[in-house]
Amino acid sequence: MRHGMNHRKLGRSPGHRKALLRNMMNSLVRSERVETTVAKAKELRPLADRLITLGKRNTLHARRRVFSILSDKANTEKLFSGLAGRFTERAGGYTRIVRTGYRAGDGSEMAIIEYLPPEEKKTEAKKGRKKKTSAKAPVAAKKKAAKETPEKKEKAKTTRKTSARKKPTGDTGTAKTGKAAKEKPATKPRGKKKSSAKEAE
Repeated sequence: MRHGMNHRKLGRSPGHRKALLRNMMNSLVRSERVETTVAKAKELRPLADRLITLGKRNTLHARRRVFSILSDKANTEKLFSGLAGRFTERAGGYTRIVRTGYRAGDGSEMAIIEYLPPEEKKTEAKKGRKKKTSAKAPVAAKKKAAKETPEKKEKAKTTRKTSARKKPTGDTGTAKTGKAAKEKPATKPRGKKKSSAKEAE
């Protein structure tokens, strides 16, 4: 059974590991971004989040605790003056790890650990909503035009029906007169032929 799996040993002795993580925390607070291996980044993340939690308390005891971890006055002052104030409305998850690939020498997986930038999501969401409303305006205009077009079509249909109803009255009269005109000449020649036959007799 494998005991002592509380954290990663990173192939170092306890003193060396503690110094390594302290230096990485100082570098992260100073530049807010560090590139290292994935294993070291995962070990550094809870310590970096704990620094922000202490910085948000902003008490004398919290300052002393942070200084005991970092052993650097400039980084301690930066943490309490500006870096911790960035996450006042955030309850946790102050860092993120982005995998960047594999190292050329030994093929170990590399990653960037950094503090999150200032939150601007609310303003972007408002801008997006405004854009959506502006985009909805032409859609509403199209819907109105689509509603108007069926009404116009119905009006056109009614006008066509009325005109079609009026036209057959004139057409029937003309058709009847045409038939009568055709029938009359057909009967007259027959009578003439009979009379001519009788005259010949």
